[in-house]
This record gives sequence, C-alpha cells and structure tokens, in this order.
Amino acid sequence: MNVLSQLKNGAKFSSSANILFTNCTNAKSDDNDGYLYSSFFYVNSHFYSRSCLCSVEPQNLTHVLEFLLLGFSDDPELQPLTCSLFLSMYLVTVIGNLLIILAVSSDSHLHTPMYIFLSILSLSDIGFTTTTVPKVIWDIQTHNRVMSHTGCLIQLSFFNLFGCLDSVLLSMMAYDRFVAVCYPLHYPVIMNPRLCRLLILVSFLTSLLDSQLHCLIMSQLIFCTNVEIPHFFCDPPQLLKLSCNDTSTNKIFMYFIGAIFGGIPVSGVLCSYIRIVSSILRLPSTGGKYKAFSTCGSHLFVVCLFYGTGLGVYLSSTISHSPTKTAVASVMYAVVAPMLNPFIYSLRNRDIKKALQRLLNRTALS
Repeated sequence: MNVLSQLKNGAKFSSSANILFTNCTNAKSDDNDGYLYSSFFYVNSHFYSRSCLCSVEPQNLTHVLEFLLLGFSDDPELQPLTCSLFLSMYLVTVIGNLLIILAVSSDSHLHTPMYIFLSILSLSDIGFTTTTVPKVIWDIQTHNRVMSHTGCLIQLSFFNLFGCLDSVLLSMMAYDRFVAVCYPLHYPVIMNPRLCRLLILVSFLTSLLDSQLHCLIMSQLIFCTNVEIPHFFCDPPQLLKLSCNDTSTNKIFMYFIGAIFGGIPVSGVLCSYIRIVSSILRLPSTGGKYKAFSTCGSHLFVVCLFYGTGLGVYLSSTISHSPTKTAVASVMYAVVAPMLNPFIYSLRNRDIKKALQRLLNRTALS
C-alpha cells in the first residue's frame, strides 16, 4: 500500500517530523488473530520506509524501536546558531577540564587528595558533556534526529554514570575539606593514599551501579506509536511518559534509586559543611576565618552550581508543562555547569593558577 492510499484510509502526519502514523487491523486468518497494531513511516521527497512499533508481541519490539529527539526548535534559521553555541560550549568544557587534568598530573605539588579528586571530577565532566552535546551537533548537521532504542539506553547509561560520579565526587571532596578544616594536624594521616584510592573506587562502583539500575528500569518499558522525545537527549522522565505500559512500579523504583544514590551524597555534603561552618565560626580571628573558608570556597561554589541547576530542572519540569522550557533548563546542569567548573577552580585557586602558568610556559618553550 502506498502513501496516498494510507492517507485515504485515515493516516496522519506528525506535526514535528516527517513521520506518517497509521492504524492497521489484520483480518483474522490462520497466521494472525485480528490484532490491532500501529505503524509509522519516515517520509521525504525521495523515499519512505515502514516499521511496525506495536504489534502482537510488544515486548519484542524494543529491539527495533527508534526515537525522534525533537531538540529545541524546528526553525531552520535557529539551527546554525544552536549548533555554534553547543560546539563552542563543548570545546570550552573539554579544553578547560583537560587543562585542569594536565596541571594536576604534571605538578607534583598538586598530588594531594583535594586535587586528585578535582582531576577525576574534570574527567567526569568531560564524559558527562560528551554523552549529549556531540549527538546534538551531529543531529543538526545531518538533519537526522533519530536514535535507536539501543543507542538511547547507552546514552542514558553513560549520562547517569557520569552524573552520579559527579555527585559522589563532590561528596568525597566535601569530606576532604571537612578533614582539612576541622582536623588540619591529622589531615595527612586521615586522608592517606590508601583511603583516597578506596574513595575513588567506591565512587566509580556506586556510579556504575546507579547507571545499570536506571538502564534496567528503562529497558523494561514498552513503547507504541508515540516515539517523539521533546528533549535533546534520552531523558528518563520523558521515556516514562512515552511508555505504553503501566509505569507506576518503574516510577517507584526511580524515586527509590534517586533517594539512595542522590540523597546520600547530598546528605554527606550538608553534614560536612555544617561541621565546617561551625568550626570556622569558632575561630577567634577574622583572618583565620577567611583563610579557612577560602580552602573550600571553590568547592562550595561548584556544589551550589551542580545541585542548584539540577534542582532547578526538577522544579521546572514539575511546575512548567512546557517540554521546551525543560530542555532549555537541562542545558544548565548538563552543559553549562561542567563548562564553568574549570573556571571556578582556576580563578579562585592560586595553586591551580601557578600550575597552569608553569604548564603553559613549559609548552611554549618546547
């Protein structure tokens, strides 16, 4: 059956993509039992192809399912601006975080727990941004926003992996600042290399577990005709809304996982800074208070930026029902926050600035 015949039978085009949706009823025969199913067509001026989304056995369809990432706008005039903006932010993020990693690794004075955690945080920020931004740039350049079900799960897994790693590392860094401020004389004994390696290993394993649990929950979802994701990446809340089956159990598991893997790091940060602030307030001199606070000022700024933007996205998605506004708000924590972290640490930290200066001088001489 050609496209014109499908249109005569009541099929319709999606308003935001070249997709033709149609309902088909199979007559009862020896091969099938008269099931109602839906299918869609990708249509352009040159060719069209057909792929069934919901048929007799929907549990097997996730292997061939494809999603359509709607992004921010379909306006052709805005596409070059969006592409340039994302490309520039991505390059700044990668270059800035790589400079932090190189500065820490090349300077022996920075081989301390605080800066080792910082270098791993920079590596995590690069991975966090790389899971989403290159796909956005590629989609704009190729005018193809389709993502396979497998690709969506892979992106979701890495996004949660690096996002959770950021959160856990910020908690570990808060503990490091707590020991440095509250127990300065015992700092080298408490934050020994063995404990640092253990904390880094726990951070990676915890993030990997969180990532795989999210992937497992999302892989159980069944999708029908609605394959349009009003976002620039595979966002779990959007996938839950698109699912055909009952997602109440999945939502409960998602909230439980979020409370465990998100609540514990946040609680660790809060407890550490409550103790830090109480210790600083007990110092007799103003100069001592300023010096103690300056040791954790950059980290506190990054903590506020990361959790503040994440909470802002959650609140915006709850209050506002506009998918576009939610997608724009997600740019803040998925792209902007990782881009600003190197500037926050380098501009407020004299050790980092000196290490970067030595690194640049060494590079210029060579």
